[in-house]
Amino acid sequence: MLRDDVSACVRWEILMHEQFSDVWICKDLGRATTGADPAELGRAVLTAYLAGRDDRGETFRVVVRTDHGDHVVITADQLTDPGWEADPAACQALPAYLRNALA
Repeated sequence: MLRDDVSACVRWEILMHEQFSDVWICKDLGRATTGADPAELGRAVLTAYLAGRDDRGETFRVVVRTDHGDHVVITADQLTDPGWEADPAACQALPAYLRNALA
């Protein structure tokens, strides 16, 4: 886990499961230098990406990788907490189109 006072490079991939070939296809990716928790960043990325999308039975996940070789996988079923709000540090690390989707 990253500390708030130490910035590190994190990279994320938004993946969609293609059920017919049983592979994960990269739909988008990004990177940032941030002190935000990678799991919190992944939740913010996936929540923003799924905001406003039509549910067509597709399955998405986000993989967040850190400089240290650690990674965390966030799936849509981990976004069910109705009281969840994105951490401001995680939002700051997002590109504008994802940050605006959370607003």
